[in-house]
Amino acid sequence: NKMRKFKSLLLVAFLTLGMSGVVNAQKIGHVVYERVIANMPETRALQAELAKITKTYKDDIDGMKKKLDDKIKKYTAEQAQQTEDTNKQRAQEVQVDNSRIQQAEQAAYQDIQEKQNNKLVPIIAKARKAINDVAKAKQILYVIDASAGRGLLVSDGEDLYDAVKEKLGLLADVKQPTAPVQN
Repeated sequence: NKMRKFKSLLLVAFLTLGMSGVVNAQKIGHVVYERVIANMPETRALQAELAKITKTYKDDIDGMKKKLDDKIKKYTAEQAQQTEDTNKQRAQEVQVDNSRIQQAEQAAYQDIQEKQNNKLVPIIAKARKAINDVAKAKQILYVIDASAGRGLLVSDGEDLYDAVKEKLGLLADVKQPTAPVQN
């Protein structure tokens, strides 16, 4: 009889512990991943750097376009006074300049994309590690990305944003300009 009581106690203890183990194992957190990345100081610095590079390229290319426009105006105005050969040569020159501009635009675009992609890799790795560390500290096994359109239907789990914000020194959200209401 004592043995049976002991066994049922053991069973109750096992079930209780087992259940709390299951409950613990199911601890889920969520975070808006895009918001974490967007508010990292490194991301803001990268955006500023890319804006500067983009402006430099734009200024250079705009300068090339202006020179070409001036050349076209000059050649068009002088067309009647020139020989057919000179006009053909000038038309070819304009085509060459035009392709040069297109190549410069493509090279600029590729360079900016490459810089962005290369510099985002360590930023994303740092964000993932911070989220992982926060989840570990809070004994959370699963973290769901709650970014827009990711389909988070129930958000009963713990929102890890503030803990991640503290860990990464995240900056305040950038206020999005609100669109005027259309009547």
